[in-house]
Amino acid sequence: MEYLFAPMEGITGYVFRNAHHRHFHGIKEYYTPFISPNQTRKLTPRELQDVLPEHNEGIPVIPQILTNKADDFLWAAERLKELGYREANLNLGCPSGTVVAKKRGSGFLEYPVALDEFLYRVSDGIERLDMELSIKTRIGKSDPEEFEELLSIYNRYSLKNLIIHPRVQTDYYKNHPHMEAFALAEQESKNPVIYNGDLFCGDDIKRFADAYPKVPAVMLGRGLLTNPALAEDAARLSETDKGTLLTAARIRAFHEDVLEGYRKVIPGDKNVLFKMKELWTYLGEAFEDSAKPMKKIRKAQRMEEYRAAVEALLLEKPVCSVPRFPGWNR
Repeated sequence: MEYLFAPMEGITGYVFRNAHHRHFHGIKEYYTPFISPNQTRKLTPRELQDVLPEHNEGIPVIPQILTNKADDFLWAAERLKELGYREANLNLGCPSGTVVAKKRGSGFLEYPVALDEFLYRVSDGIERLDMELSIKTRIGKSDPEEFEELLSIYNRYSLKNLIIHPRVQTDYYKNHPHMEAFALAEQESKNPVIYNGDLFCGDDIKRFADAYPKVPAVMLGRGLLTNPALAEDAARLSETDKGTLLTAARIRAFHEDVLEGYRKVIPGDKNVLFKMKELWTYLGEAFEDSAKPMKKIRKAQRMEEYRAAVEALLLEKPVCSVPRFPGWNR
């Protein structure tokens, strides 16, 4: 089983990726937060910084593009090729209301005829660029029954892989994945399928691998943010010692790397703290009985106060024996 790191908007940019790649192992590819091309035909400063080769040295990175216009996708893909990339991933999974309102991300799934026309043009253009196309998709806008038609569309095109998060857009991250839709894809997809969704600990991954032994890889998101060593833990499930490889010392070193990386590129400690607190929304779940120290981290207004709160958590609270993102269905 291979492990891919899902794009998480606002969190998994190049500062985070570099720190994770230095301190943890087992990730085959990191997918970037999406690039959103527009009529200016220019990458934004943030988008460019995130995909510059010098900011991703030695890291296997797959850029993701969010658009419903074939010309814009192909322009962005060509720009990425100039930077050395050979694959572009199409975002058909983002459930955000602002994205969906523009018929992008999972909002595009509501228009299968337009999606088919888009993929026809993009597939031809990507081939001319000598690049590969992959897709990250949900299974529909509001009804899992939509996926049968969507899968028939995907089957018309050559994809490096089809990454499936088996929820509909209106699920957001609630409810449970519709595994019958993924099973349909595993049986009938003409392209390699990869699973994404609610794999929060090693046992989750093992259960999935046992149920779908032919699926070569899974994409991990919230589970990896809670336990940055999740891919390492999953890889050793067959061993006698199944405890986590995540330790407070590893978290401390990783955290310091991320923090200092942000301080180099983000002006003002207040803005840096905002970024770090977003990460702790997930990482805090890796510790036992973390509610009180996490409250101090969230309330910290000064860097010294924040550092003290983080250090208190690391010293006083043990890492869970099985760190696991609790999900949002509780």
